[in-house]
Amino acid sequence: MSKKIELGDNDAIVIIGSGAGGATLANELAQRGVDKIVILEAGKHFTQADFENDEWAMFNKISWLDKRISAGGWHHTKTYPNLPAWIVKAVGGSTVHWSGVALRFQEHDFRTRTIYGKVDGANILDWPITLAELEPYYELAEKKMGVAGTRASGLPPMPESNQTKVVAAGARKIGYNKIIRPVASNSQPYDGRPGCQQIGFCMQGCKVGAKWSTLYTEVPKALDTGRVELRPESMVLQIQHDRTGKVNGVLYADSQGRHVLQKARLVAVAGNSIESPRLLLNSASSMFPNGLANSSGQVGRNYMNHSTAAAVAIHKKPVYMNRGFDIGAVVADEVALNTQRGFNGGYYLEGLALGLPYTAAFMKPGGWGRDVTSALEMYDHMTAIWVCGEDMAREQNGITLHPTEKDQYGLPIPIVSKTYHKNDNAIAAHGLVQFRKLSEAVGATRVIDMPAYPASHNLGTNRMSEHARDGVVDKWGRTHDVKNLYISDGSQFASSSAANPTLTIVALAIRQAEHIAGELARGAV
Repeated sequence: MSKKIELGDNDAIVIIGSGAGGATLANELAQRGVDKIVILEAGKHFTQADFENDEWAMFNKISWLDKRISAGGWHHTKTYPNLPAWIVKAVGGSTVHWSGVALRFQEHDFRTRTIYGKVDGANILDWPITLAELEPYYELAEKKMGVAGTRASGLPPMPESNQTKVVAAGARKIGYNKIIRPVASNSQPYDGRPGCQQIGFCMQGCKVGAKWSTLYTEVPKALDTGRVELRPESMVLQIQHDRTGKVNGVLYADSQGRHVLQKARLVAVAGNSIESPRLLLNSASSMFPNGLANSSGQVGRNYMNHSTAAAVAIHKKPVYMNRGFDIGAVVADEVALNTQRGFNGGYYLEGLALGLPYTAAFMKPGGWGRDVTSALEMYDHMTAIWVCGEDMAREQNGITLHPTEKDQYGLPIPIVSKTYHKNDNAIAAHGLVQFRKLSEAVGATRVIDMPAYPASHNLGTNRMSEHARDGVVDKWGRTHDVKNLYISDGSQFASSSAANPTLTIVALAIRQAEHIAGELARGAV
């Protein structure tokens, strides 16, 4: 049963956001006996009955479509000027939409400044934690999420789709041999949820509940403890603090537009790498004139979203890539650290199947004519790939507040500025070449490079750092400036790695919950 928590309760633990970080943190704290937890979620509380196996219907139903502005040198300023990011505004956050790819960081991903050295035009930084410190929590995350093919879950790998077989065959023909399928979706019944039915509408919300999403895993488990209250359609406007600088309340707009103040003992922000820094900047005060927890000036800076590109290949015979789990093969041969290719870091080639409506929209945004239609007529012969590579942190890439334009809540709309580093461009270009090679190796008759989609992996902007001057939070995700304010999402990442971020967000949330529960028990916060 959900707990009812009084607005004036100064002992409340307030968690902002119900996605991979926020809901996991709430459930982990509740399972450890922490009481009076409030989850504030800006979006609606959908159920699986609300999901439709229709790409555009679900895009319009669950996406965060509040106005944002794309700025900087990336292609989004032309192709997606008001949709820089493709994330969800609903209970469950982007775990409703995510493809399920669950990859661990590599050891060097935590030590990029040490290993790469100073990189001109970049602002890279070592994490204050190591892979060895995070590995036990990766195990716990893989078990919790049911990552198929891992020792932690014990689940067998997901069955191979036609897309998997075609991409894997091409990969092997050009010398690749690390073809993996680490997805957080049940290959057979697990944790009270059914096995995957191979429907293929994974990014529209898994209607059967096989794919891990906090909507129907962490959130209901947290509510069942009787220690947690979920408040959907609650858009947080400001985090407030007392005269000593400790946070003591969260102001939000409820579903009726009324402003409500929830008092708090501790606040954890998990609103994604755009909304989390935006909230801190909107919480400026006389004590924090540049934004809450922003003495370093790093709030909103160092935005990363992976170095990405996409392509489709047209084959001589039908493939039907839309049948089966939406991520087929993940080719991991290029992810290893190898500077001989002309760039730092590496990338995955992820066989991400798109439905026909998305293929038509993303293949050539705004395009028309025979060049486009002749490709779409061969949709059933297509395979598709998404290059997911390391993205260099740059101080000028980030989230700022529009000086005049406000949203429906009266808040300045966010400007998302991004210009790729030459290293990022080199990674994307290399990945497209390799996909072309592997596709042609199995007889593809045409390969079409596509612009990258709106960013779904939003990272950095409140990064972790050993020293307060370099970032926003410490190794526990606690802000350097405010000891009872935490960041619990991907905005705390100090580097992007090439790995999809959700597994790492969950691992960090489990670790953070352990730390916070200890701090609360000791009366340290």
